[in-house]
Amino acid sequence: MYTASWGDVVRRDLFGPKPDPRDRPYRWVIRVVLIVFRLFRFHFDLRGREHVPATGGAVICSNHVSYFDFTYLGLAALPQHRLVRFMAKAAVFHHWFAGPFMRAMQHIPVDRKAGASAFDAAVRALEEGHLVGIFPEATISTSFTVKDVKAGAARMAIQAGVPILPAAVWGGQRIATKAHKVVLRRDVPVTVIIGEPIVPQPGEKPQALLRRTKEAMVQLLDEAQRTYPEKPAGDDDRWWQPAHLGGTAPTPEVAAINDADYAAGNRTRVKAPHPLARVKRLLARGRR
Repeated sequence: MYTASWGDVVRRDLFGPKPDPRDRPYRWVIRVVLIVFRLFRFHFDLRGREHVPATGGAVICSNHVSYFDFTYLGLAALPQHRLVRFMAKAAVFHHWFAGPFMRAMQHIPVDRKAGASAFDAAVRALEEGHLVGIFPEATISTSFTVKDVKAGAARMAIQAGVPILPAAVWGGQRIATKAHKVVLRRDVPVTVIIGEPIVPQPGEKPQALLRRTKEAMVQLLDEAQRTYPEKPAGDDDRWWQPAHLGGTAPTPEVAAINDADYAAGNRTRVKAPHPLARVKRLLARGRR
């Protein structure tokens, strides 16, 4: 298990001997994230880091279970001194706070009404030797299983001539995920697995490459779930486990119906607790 240390936060060689000066904002954000990881004592089980190439482009395709999955995946690329350019919905880039950071870190905005520009930007980034991170399910999976995946990742890998790195993240949903309150808890284990590269074969069609990618994602997620070091504390704590493992998360079929309702605007908002109540709970956990 890896737990961020204060030494990691200030390490001069964290990003390699000669980091690109254009990535200074990205490096600053990562150090801030490491501070957060340290304060909350997250315990990371990072597997398959050796599959991240030291140079050259690759598409990282991961499942999506929490709002902070991109930070966990980015952590898995750091041992190779690599930064990941994530594809995210355009609305995030227009946010008053997050937007400037997303643009400074050279992430890639995705406008679903004009997806061609995002696709072209991702292909250019791959051809320039960057790692591009994508959640091909498009949204968080509330069933905590791998949903249907979009073909864009396979198409861009074929066009740019780069491999796909299938990945799985697990555990972050216990902190912040769709349709549940954010719970600022400490000592949460988070598992990240990077699978072996999937190289497009000569003449391979996107759908065939997509099938291989999804199969690998499903296998990696199953491995992450079954080897996760903690189990639900009781019946009230089984919400973060998928139904097929005895959890109370909705089945994929029910989740698909809920997603359709959500997309149609029938959204049930989770009432956020008062900020003072959050602080009190956090302090109480710290005294345990």
